[in-house]
Amino acid sequence: MASTNSWTLEISSPIAAPRLFRAAVMDWHTLAPKLASHVVASAHIVQGDAHVGSVRQFNFTSAMPFGFMEERLEFLDADKFECKSTLVEGGGIGVAIETATSHIKVEPTADGGSLVKVDSTYKLLPGVEVKDEIAKAKESVTAIFKAAEAYLVANPDAYS
Repeated sequence: MASTNSWTLEISSPIAAPRLFRAAVMDWHTLAPKLASHVVASAHIVQGDAHVGSVRQFNFTSAMPFGFMEERLEFLDADKFECKSTLVEGGGIGVAIETATSHIKVEPTADGGSLVKVDSTYKLLPGVEVKDEIAKAKESVTAIFKAAEAYLVANPDAYS
């Protein structure tokens, strides 16, 4: 019987929550191939237009253990910088995991920066064990936000 597992992550950033959320979450399909071309070969919205129910696909380089992943936006509150997405294809679905969801909330901090909170829940297929995948997933998510942060620091007018 497969069990449901989860992990959480917090990332501090000097970037204001609205800018970081728009760049690292809502527009990541546009920025990823530019900022993380060593990992993301291309990305695009497959269905919809960044509203609940829309699906976007990320195509990966050989740096990743799988060629692509598609995620569906399940929940979005752009005013509270919060969203939830579900992995619908690729990214280990059907190979190692049955389901996976991520809940991301970017909270403003008193110093004008933000605190990113990520909660990821996944259900492994029967007989599959997790080894270092959680550490890799946390590193990947951290890299996404740090790449967006570096871009926003270098481009102070972007996403303002």
